[in-house]
Amino acid sequence: MVNITYDASGQLNWYNPDTGATVVYNGGDIAWTLASTALVWIMIPGVGFFYSGLLRRKNALSMIYLSMMCVAVVSFEWFFWGFSLAFSETGNAFIGDLKYFGLRGVLEKPSIGSTRIPSIVFCVYQLMFAAITPILAIGAVAERARLGPLLVFVFVWSTIVYNAIACWTWNSNGWSFVLGGYDFAGGTPVHISSGTAGLAISLYLGKRRGWGTERLAYKPHNTSYVILGTVFLWFGWFGFNGGSALSANLRAAQACIVTNLAASVGGLTWMLWDYRLEKKWSAVGFCSGAVAGLVAITPASGFVGSPAAVLYGVAAGTICNFATQLKFLCNYDDALDIFASHAIGGVAGNILTAFFAQKSVAAFDGITVIAGGWLDKHWIQLGIQLADSTAGMSYSFVMTTIILWLMHYFPGGSLRLRCDEETEIVGVDEAEMGEFAYDYVGLETELGPRQEYRREIAATTGAQKPPSEHSTSDEKVPVVEQVLQSV
Repeated sequence: MVNITYDASGQLNWYNPDTGATVVYNGGDIAWTLASTALVWIMIPGVGFFYSGLLRRKNALSMIYLSMMCVAVVSFEWFFWGFSLAFSETGNAFIGDLKYFGLRGVLEKPSIGSTRIPSIVFCVYQLMFAAITPILAIGAVAERARLGPLLVFVFVWSTIVYNAIACWTWNSNGWSFVLGGYDFAGGTPVHISSGTAGLAISLYLGKRRGWGTERLAYKPHNTSYVILGTVFLWFGWFGFNGGSALSANLRAAQACIVTNLAASVGGLTWMLWDYRLEKKWSAVGFCSGAVAGLVAITPASGFVGSPAAVLYGVAAGTICNFATQLKFLCNYDDALDIFASHAIGGVAGNILTAFFAQKSVAAFDGITVIAGGWLDKHWIQLGIQLADSTAGMSYSFVMTTIILWLMHYFPGGSLRLRCDEETEIVGVDEAEMGEFAYDYVGLETELGPRQEYRREIAATTGAQKPPSEHSTSDEKVPVVEQVLQSV
């Protein structure tokens, strides 16, 4: 029997038989947190659409699929042991224990995040953060990875990387939390960890076929998808940041205000930087800047005032825009600029929080007491934010690299992420899924049986003879590539 009752005002009450105390849960706080859960959930396919639109159409469906795959895999991982590893009260400064294994005992008791909501509400809300983080990272596999091994990668990465960083950031026992780090909604656990993991993945996979040539100088295949993804992300970020107050109060409202403002200014800033080069008003540039502004304001959203949010937008739109050139300077293939947008944007947000966090803003909820940042003459906060950011980047990069290479050398090569050359040419959608984002991409269906299709291509290109079904991979590739490289 769940030990829950309602008082005369209709509020949910939990009676603690050990202490004899009664905990009152606010219905409005529960409702806002559950609504924010749904808002953050819609961000996950938003990432998929955003990434999909930026790629070539032959790989468009795989990114949307991967976003939903992350929801499924991480939901199981979170139930299995993820929530316990991140938020058990009996854990250590680095990672939790298995107190809540299988969500045992996670229901009506007060949550570790706030005593105003029960543990089950906090658990499902934090699940959304855990689910969105891997899809941000594995966008780095774009156009050149096998989908099956990614199921394993997401489970292992979430367990070892995300849970540990979430624990030290938000768990009351975590070393960064105890040290006094300010991270309201996931600058380090979500953005720095995923962005740095994206860099590690890019380095491990290597460059796509044709990298550095005109072959990969393509424009996003569907700008409408990019805008749609941005809409889902921007919309959901009100729950991402505003919901992190875990209460329907003034601090949540302030978080929503600065979130929207930083996104707006970030989008305008990035777009203007791009305009100076091509004299075009780029929708993709605006969307990229909006996401960068959202990333930067995330750790600060419960700590800074509205004027600071303008600076966050300008800084993110500028720094992340120029950071996209790092892949050329350092010679790595980050197809979706994940490191530039999320890792660099997250670090920028963390550092700016050291300067602009205010104890007066944090106190908008009537509960939180902090020392503030440089505006409140709390000078050491910069060192704390730098330590947290550096630890997050280092841990994520090293552990992601180790996971990737352990999978690479798994017996039989069944867990290697990199696809073969023909898959890359034909497209991940056809080779790995046999499905397409758009019907007209299924060229072989339109043109008839495979052999007849190849004869038509050979005749068109003036080839001496069509390749047979028993041709070697090297013989097939040029013919397939001529048709599908542009798709």
